[in-house]
Amino acid sequence: MPRFPHVRRAWPVRFVIAGLAVAAMALVAAVLITLSWYGSRAIMLDMAAMMARDTGQIVAERARRLVEPGSLSLRSLSFDPVVDARQLEARLARRSILASELAGNSLISAIHIGYENGDFLLMRALDRRDIREQFQAPPQANYLVQAVTRGEDGQPHGSYLFYDARHDLVMRRSMPDYRFDPRVRPWYIGAMETVSTVTSRPYVFFSTRQVGITLSRLSHSGRAVVAVDVALEDLGEALAGLRMTPSAELALVEKNGAVIGYRDMGALLERKDGSDDFDIRMLDTLGVDALTRLWRTAADAESRVVFYESGEREWLGAILPFDGIDGVQTRLLTATPVDELLGGLVRSRMRMILISLALIVLILPLGWRVGSAVGYALEGIAAQSLRLARFNFRRRKERAASALREVEALNDVMDKVAGSMESMLEISRVLGTDPRIETMLAQVLEKFVQATRCAGGAVYLFDRERSRLSRAAAVGEHHALPDSMSADEGQAALAGARQGQGQGHRCAAFTLQGRDTQPQGLLMLIHDQDWDHSAPAFLGFADRLTGMLAVAIETRRLIEAQRLLLESVTHILADAIDAKSPYTGGHCDRVPRLAILLADRLQAEDSGPYADFHLDEGEREAFRLAAWLHDCGKVTSPEHIMDKATKLELLYNRIHEIRMRFEVLWRDAEIDCLQARMRGEDPQTAEARRDARQAQLHEDFRFVAACNIGGESLSDETVERLQAIGAQTWLRHFDDTLGLDEQEGARLAHGRPGPPALPAVERLLADQPHHLIPWDEARRPAVERDDPRNIWGFDMRLPEYHRNMGELHNLAIKRGTLTDEDRFAINDHIVQTYIMLKRLPWPPHLERVPEIAANHHERMDGGGYPRRLRGEQLGTTERIIALVDVFEALTAVDRPYKAPKTLSESLLIMASMCRSGHLDPELFQFFIRSRVWQTYAQACMRPEQIDAVDAEALARAAQPEASS
Repeated sequence: MPRFPHVRRAWPVRFVIAGLAVAAMALVAAVLITLSWYGSRAIMLDMAAMMARDTGQIVAERARRLVEPGSLSLRSLSFDPVVDARQLEARLARRSILASELAGNSLISAIHIGYENGDFLLMRALDRRDIREQFQAPPQANYLVQAVTRGEDGQPHGSYLFYDARHDLVMRRSMPDYRFDPRVRPWYIGAMETVSTVTSRPYVFFSTRQVGITLSRLSHSGRAVVAVDVALEDLGEALAGLRMTPSAELALVEKNGAVIGYRDMGALLERKDGSDDFDIRMLDTLGVDALTRLWRTAADAESRVVFYESGEREWLGAILPFDGIDGVQTRLLTATPVDELLGGLVRSRMRMILISLALIVLILPLGWRVGSAVGYALEGIAAQSLRLARFNFRRRKERAASALREVEALNDVMDKVAGSMESMLEISRVLGTDPRIETMLAQVLEKFVQATRCAGGAVYLFDRERSRLSRAAAVGEHHALPDSMSADEGQAALAGARQGQGQGHRCAAFTLQGRDTQPQGLLMLIHDQDWDHSAPAFLGFADRLTGMLAVAIETRRLIEAQRLLLESVTHILADAIDAKSPYTGGHCDRVPRLAILLADRLQAEDSGPYADFHLDEGEREAFRLAAWLHDCGKVTSPEHIMDKATKLELLYNRIHEIRMRFEVLWRDAEIDCLQARMRGEDPQTAEARRDARQAQLHEDFRFVAACNIGGESLSDETVERLQAIGAQTWLRHFDDTLGLDEQEGARLAHGRPGPPALPAVERLLADQPHHLIPWDEARRPAVERDDPRNIWGFDMRLPEYHRNMGELHNLAIKRGTLTDEDRFAINDHIVQTYIMLKRLPWPPHLERVPEIAANHHERMDGGGYPRRLRGEQLGTTERIIALVDVFEALTAVDRPYKAPKTLSESLLIMASMCRSGHLDPELFQFFIRSRVWQTYAQACMRPEQIDAVDAEALARAAQPEASS
């Protein structure tokens, strides 16, 4: 058995288990008995409440059965001739109909009819002894008709008429004091206001001393009101039969507290003070304390079940709405003693206590055996604990199973702890190795869910610009989680802490907070509703664990922000270069787009020479940056040279200066003519000589101006004529050393013995010594191979002078507008590109950016610049940028020194460049075959530039000269 150092003395597990087993059994028995008692008690009481509601429904149904027959009789009688009879005899002629209604419905105690003139007719059955005694009925009488008629004087005449079972008159008794007027009765007034049946509130019938209601209805002719009295005695019988226990009490109570239904209906009568009339007793005076206390406890409730004390007993009371009688607001009160309801449960509890004591006696030896088994099982747990203490967090591949669930559970816990620790270590590994936030989040979330033993989860990243949380990764059972949510919804998820997710799952939300306390996102874990995940410790553990994820997200976001910053600076630099010169306004934007398009087409190839061409994420980023930065050195190129559209152009076009010299010579010719005439020379001869001279000057200037354009290749004869024109002289009368800066003055004075005498003879076109600007040590670039300062490997020929502004030298340029010095100044941009980019601290995956960006002017035959690299020294990415740079330059519409070429012309020139060893023929053929040029042309070229292209002819023309 493994030993732990410094373990204090403790009780043997056998004794502990046996003692705990007995204590646990006693505790479990107590808990079970208590829970059983309270659970059964709650069930019984709930059943009692349900029975109370059922009782209410039964009583309501009995009430409706009391009322409905009367309503049917009213509808029938409202059409009977008795309602339209004017004389008492005609009314009595219908006594058999009235008697049959009474005989057919024992619930109707009386039928009465009120006429519009105040006459009244009532017929009741004499089927009760108290009623017969009250009306002093003859022995053979079965029915009583109470009649009131009014004479022409309007005075009432009352009479009682007694009839036997065959409806024959037995006795007629005049009743002068019987002056009843139905028109003032509520049942008459209510019926006159509607065509429906009207129900009166319960009251005590004056004649029968019964509690009942009156149903009344207007006759079909509207001249009379028919009414029936319905006694509620049957409700009392129903209430008496529906009591749940012998001591239970039930009552129907109006809203004002009047009792209209009780098991003893006679107890509801209360004599009015000083009269023989009776009224319905109020609940407070009924003398049933259980109902009175219930009424006071919940009188304002429409429906309520309560427990309360009455007479030193606990009662279960219910107040239920009662709708058995239309138009009468009534509630049913039920009160049942709790001890009578739960009598059987008390006996059951005592039996359970005795059984528990017997089980405790039997469990003691079993606890001893279980303790021994647990002791052996704990040895395995101790071994696993030692493994954890020695930083071995791998799960055990095999372990002995235990028959004891608790021990097995403890083994599972140890394995879970080891698994959580192993997952945490794996999280640390992923955080330190995977730079991509998407894949990192997916892997970390998977290990996070394993470490916390959850069913699933999702990570949401916060987008500050949109103020939304977007799901970046999800694993497991995350289907109920949204793809995105607003910031307010995220706050609501955090405030809710845990939300139900169905199928026994819940969701816990945690803020992912960076080191600056700014929210990075939200982590949502879906977990089971078990003890492990219900404890606050789980939330604390998961919350602390999210700190690792938050810092990783923050770090990668900082890296991504730096990458975007570099990307933005790159674009800004490219835009600045494009904005610097209006003649190359889109070059730095179009080249990278075309290069990326061609690289994508190459990468999509699955056969041929480019089947293996592939750029991973880092290489693609390096290629993209290099394409955008391929001309970044142009920020150092002089604008007047980049934009030099004519040969004499410096910061301004010096053709204007030359033109002014021609103007001087033109005026000299005019002056010579005038002076000749003043000397007496023939005017015509002098003017002819002047005109010839001026015409020659015009012709010479047009020739010089045409040479300045640089559109045609100059021949030797053209150069000789320029020199002849330039040899003409003019007189300068002003000192040309005045108003100059120090450097220009020094250049002008260089080679002159002293200030020239004025007027000075000047050549019309001249290459002056001050036109030659030599290299100084500060500006001399280290591009020559043998220059010790050249640490970059450049191999370029350096012109003799930094600038040569000689007028004849520039006008005599054979092709284009650039001198060797100008061309070197422009080519120097690629030197500066390489130097600038090499000085930047590129990360490893971007370290080839300077090579890719600065090699696009190299040639396949090694004749390019700045390092004269050969084709085998150039990668595919450098060849791509070289090719698309040439294509964009040929098709560009914003070059000052040439007109834009058509597609076919541009591609044909590129084919010849392939043949001459400038461009890669194989890449050019793929360029043609993939029709990348067509996609680019549709987006960036003018319609008139897009013409037919013969792909096969171009492929043949691009073959290198050695293989043709």
